[in-house]
Amino acid sequence: MLEIKDLHASVEGSEILKGITLTINPGEVHAIMGPNGAGKSTLSAVLAGRDGYEVTQGSITFEGRDLLEMEVEERAQAGMLMGFQYPVEIPGVKNIYLLKSALNAQRAARGEDEIPAPEFMKLVKEQLAFMKMDPSFLQRAVNEGFSGGEKKRNEILQMLVLQPKLALLDEIDSGLDIDAMKVVAEGVNSLRSADRAILMVTHYQRLLNHIAPDQVHVLINGRIARSGDRHLAEELEARGYEWVTEEESAA
Repeated sequence: MLEIKDLHASVEGSEILKGITLTINPGEVHAIMGPNGAGKSTLSAVLAGRDGYEVTQGSITFEGRDLLEMEVEERAQAGMLMGFQYPVEIPGVKNIYLLKSALNAQRAARGEDEIPAPEFMKLVKEQLAFMKMDPSFLQRAVNEGFSGGEKKRNEILQMLVLQPKLALLDEIDSGLDIDAMKVVAEGVNSLRSADRAILMVTHYQRLLNHIAPDQVHVLINGRIARSGDRHLAEELEARGYEWVTEEESAA
């Protein structure tokens, strides 16, 4: 589904990613871990097409298409969705309008008619209940006045409604208490399927207690220094990142 080859990327002239190679197949959940400044969020930003990030070398394909040639909206229409570490507030735009507009834009890109209003309301109310969110959230401006946990639940609500092929979660666990973490994790786990992939960026193994990854990759100084299964995350929790950094330096 996603193939990254020898990816180099810079921000304001400073090279952050220094040769990332990674393949994610349908049905897989991958976690990217690493210390501050390793390039984790830069990788997410490049995949999402955020301005200010310059790819200087390498390639990214999404379902065989050249991702770097696709505009941000084309990536979204093709089935990519980004869950932000710091979700933005959009004053004056109600949650319900954002969800309906985004869903209909996806459907239009697939050549489908707009979703009928009763069907849309049924879908949204079911997912609201699943995320333990009050229906009043639909009439509130997007993320405006939301707590940190409410913003993260809202990110997952969008994913449940839009059903992306590839979900990118950039530190979706930051700022969550235990109860909110469990609800968010349940939402993410409900998205797992044989034809969908999930890429999670996280600092902490605690998220991976609730969302078991198929693969864990440790990013050190803009490169993947080590990959393994979920037990690698447990080892990082116990030993920190220093031993990986030392092995990378020795290599």
